[in-house]
Amino acid sequence: MDLADIRELYAYNSWADQRVLEASARLAGDLFLRPMGNSFSSVRDTLAHILAGEWIWLERWNGRFPATMLDPADFPSVESLRSRWQTVARDFQSFVKALTAEQLGKDRAYLNRAGERYSYLLWQQMVHVVNHSSYHRGQVTTLLRQLGAEAVSTDFLVYYDEKPAR
Repeated sequence: MDLADIRELYAYNSWADQRVLEASARLAGDLFLRPMGNSFSSVRDTLAHILAGEWIWLERWNGRFPATMLDPADFPSVESLRSRWQTVARDFQSFVKALTAEQLGKDRAYLNRAGERYSYLLWQQMVHVVNHSSYHRGQVTTLLRQLGAEAVSTDFLVYYDEKPAR
């Protein structure tokens, strides 16, 4: 995985996050919070998990090792979630912009929430984050459909279809 590929993957991830947030914003408040019996109870909780995953990995890459995830209860609305997501997205953009090819190919150790030490190549961790977010965006799509709302495609090739030509 080279630097250009990682940058493109993270541009896609940001695009896909925003599409799912926009689709979720069309839900009435009670539907956004409705328990659905999924891995994460509601659309809000699933979105908060995606955000928390992206946030905690960025924290790890910056040498900080939070012991807890973000609390979904801190996000009573799509707007509150979007506000925090904008901050995380901005920080991600800065991190990705400053990356070097050398950094991508080096081991990056971190402590998980239980304090256990792991180490993988940075590019592997970064691909993991996008894969994790994609998996849970798929869950949001299912929840939106179950709630009778219109879901949006976040397929990688749709990103290219909609991306302005360079």
